[in-house]
Amino acid sequence: MKKEDDTDAPNELDEGSDTLSFVVDEAFEGMRVDAALAEFSGVSRSQIRRWIDAGRVSVGGEPVRASRVLDLDDQVEAIPLVIVEMELRPEAIPLVVLHEDADLIVIDKAAGLVVHPAPGHPSGTLVNALLHHCSGQLAGIGGVARPGIVHRLDRGTSGVMVAAKTDAAHQGLSAQFAGHTIERRYHTFVRGLPRVDEGRVDRAIGRHPRDRKRMSVETKAGRPSVTNWRVLRRYPEASVSELSIRPETGRTHQIRVHLASAGLPMVGDVVYGRARGKEAELGRPALHAAQLGFRHPTRDEWLDFEAPLPEDLRELVTSLGPAVASTDETTE
Repeated sequence: MKKEDDTDAPNELDEGSDTLSFVVDEAFEGMRVDAALAEFSGVSRSQIRRWIDAGRVSVGGEPVRASRVLDLDDQVEAIPLVIVEMELRPEAIPLVVLHEDADLIVIDKAAGLVVHPAPGHPSGTLVNALLHHCSGQLAGIGGVARPGIVHRLDRGTSGVMVAAKTDAAHQGLSAQFAGHTIERRYHTFVRGLPRVDEGRVDRAIGRHPRDRKRMSVETKAGRPSVTNWRVLRRYPEASVSELSIRPETGRTHQIRVHLASAGLPMVGDVVYGRARGKEAELGRPALHAAQLGFRHPTRDEWLDFEAPLPEDLRELVTSLGPAVASTDETTE
């Protein structure tokens, strides 16, 4: 297997080829899994860690962290990632711009718009749209396939996103996301009528132990994750509740996974909510990034942006019947 240079910036990572596997013997006993797998495969440790972060490395069938120390007779398996070269081209895709200056751009992302190119979506993404809108002026520090991207929303999630146009802005915004100083509020609709008006889910999230395309709270290799929710309105006739969400962390599919684990599956979510029939016709999880606040990375000015509910979620509201407001409802 070819060993890759740590400094390489691949355009994108595709699905792997054949699974690598070995049983730990005396030579690998007591080693970290990333070091052992790098020695076994000939691939750099930085690339191995990308596999681990993607949930593609397991010991005894369970996804692991890079620091996992191996015991004798452990069964190690890895599904490699393969580099796929992509050529990014500007595309005239309409954008709803909430704010733009020399350092950054804030948009109201439409549901269905993929954030960055990936296998299966080589074009028609937010990155392609930004390259056209910004005339190629996006921070290169985000990587070849992700210029300007400092955070992401799932394809089906609508709402406020920020992208960096300079490397300084990218570093400043990334630091705020990493430090959890960004203010984020989401709007969602869930099945169920909670008896309390607010709650907090504090459960680690990691790759599903059997389905690597899904995330789960039922994993031994999860990362700390916290989601706060508050009921805005209940729709008794439809047995649906409207929630305001404030996540403290930003894991993949965090809100969807946490709400499902709390018995409040998201309307329209066919993966974690098992949506069927008319509910599945929504075509996406009913999740909207309603508000994003952060400190401008170069002007040290606090900025706050909001995006109204999109048309499909407004239509959902009208279909739910009369609403009963939360007892502690405040203006959102």
